[in-house]
Amino acid sequence: MNRPFSVIASRVFSYLFSLWVIMTLNFLLPRLLPGDPLAALLDPSSSDYVFDPQVRAALAAYYGLDRPLPEQYGRYLLGALTGDLGRSIRLNRPVAELIASHLPWTLLLVGTALLFSSILALLGGAEAAWRRGSRTDRTLVATSTLLANVPVYLTGMLLLLLFGARLKWLPMAGGRTPFARYTTALDAALDVGRHLVLPALTLTLGMLGAKFLLVRNTTVTVLGEDFMLVARAKGLPEGRLKWGHALRNAVLPFVAQMAAHAGMAVTGAVFIETLFNYPGMGRLIFESVTARDYPVIQGVFLVVSAVVLTANLLADLLNARLDPRVQEAQ
Repeated sequence: MNRPFSVIASRVFSYLFSLWVIMTLNFLLPRLLPGDPLAALLDPSSSDYVFDPQVRAALAAYYGLDRPLPEQYGRYLLGALTGDLGRSIRLNRPVAELIASHLPWTLLLVGTALLFSSILALLGGAEAAWRRGSRTDRTLVATSTLLANVPVYLTGMLLLLLFGARLKWLPMAGGRTPFARYTTALDAALDVGRHLVLPALTLTLGMLGAKFLLVRNTTVTVLGEDFMLVARAKGLPEGRLKWGHALRNAVLPFVAQMAAHAGMAVTGAVFIETLFNYPGMGRLIFESVTARDYPVIQGVFLVVSAVVLTANLLADLLNARLDPRVQEAQ
């Protein structure tokens, strides 16, 4: 068998096995939570209060909660493989429909934050490493260390109070203006963009510190390599040394960590979307966990896990493509 093909097949198999493990945990963990997803139906203070216990029994049968756990697991796996994620107990809507309406918002938020944090980290990290020991380097390292250790919800609250409440420059919540009517697609995009600024800025700052330190430290290591000494001896210009040699080689470990960055972005998005009432997957997760809505919890975490695992697989394959040492090992 062709060596590169066998390596790719092995990675794909590992991906599928990890996905199965996550699907299994995704099924079990919600059922270990205290509380009953149908308890609100018998709570007189709930707006979903149901007087007839037979109706509650019928609902339990409808959602499969009266069946043995192995049978529920089998139906869950079959539904996941066929794209049927069930119906929300809380909203009585298909889970796939809920995910389809929330996922684009999260992808927009996470994608924007990943893009800007990566660009800033690469440029700033390379510049700081090139000027290592200078005042600029010390300032950037201190700032990035602070950003890496400040919780995202605290950063979000400060930005919200400053730019939303005090200066009133940007919207404080939501993904777009309620009941707004747009005359052109540009007006709609600008409105969505204004609502995106604060959540995306919060998530960007939350990821920027760790990314900057990774690029800076990797670039410092690269600058001490023999090939950099040879390049300097050849009299190559500073820009080519910095960007064409040092940063180019520092990008490889950065790409290898991109999947971990994507997972961190999704985790941070849960807090940020809740703080800004942003209509993404994080907000859906928070509300579903509170209501013990098993089908939505399972569906959301399954999709999020699949996205993160796919990002890991793509980053692994891309790193193998970019790094000659990995290609030779294959």
